[in-house]
Amino acid sequence: MSADSFLTQLVAGAATLSGWELAAVLLGVAYLLLAVRESLWCWYAAFASTAIFLWLFWQVGLLMESALQVYYLGMALYGWQQWRGGGSGNAAAQQRLPISVWPPQRHILAIASVLLASVASGALLDRYTGAVLPYIDSFTTWGSILTTWMVARKLLENWLYWLVIDSVSIYLYLERGLFLTAALFAVYLVIVVFGYRRWHRHYRLQCASA
Repeated sequence: MSADSFLTQLVAGAATLSGWELAAVLLGVAYLLLAVRESLWCWYAAFASTAIFLWLFWQVGLLMESALQVYYLGMALYGWQQWRGGGSGNAAAQQRLPISVWPPQRHILAIASVLLASVASGALLDRYTGAVLPYIDSFTTWGSILTTWMVARKLLENWLYWLVIDSVSIYLYLERGLFLTAALFAVYLVIVVFGYRRWHRHYRLQCASA
């Protein structure tokens, strides 16, 4: 293969990858903005964005991130069901899922579990696979698994967890050349702040009405 032919294929491949990455990024932004508004449509955007990212992360060797997308697909379905009232046909059961909070002890247990799982899976990936940045990849994966479930259950503190996870993810994606994805997560950091403030305001109103 000539140098010109190789360069042409490389540019074409990068353009295709960037096109899909842009689509996933736009759908990811739509998901978070809709989640801030507590809209059921956020889970449709999440499912589509996740399907694209599953392929993208596999292409750049982020094995844990790829596996995480499979979990996200399932959580998009679970979150959709929970937010619409658990799938019950009872009208009262289909009222909007209330926002809730965790006691400090549960947060300590959750954070410790994420860190331990990250060290364990990072060590395994480092020894037995060719995974890139295995410990950081593991941390963002396990943290995202927990926090996505918190979103599905409408736990207020999910936004604070995302602040940490998204910040670490930016470094991970920059390292792997996924610049649009890194930019997406930078936008996420801004949206997360507004999301927390909006949910916190709703939670206070919810408590007052109760």
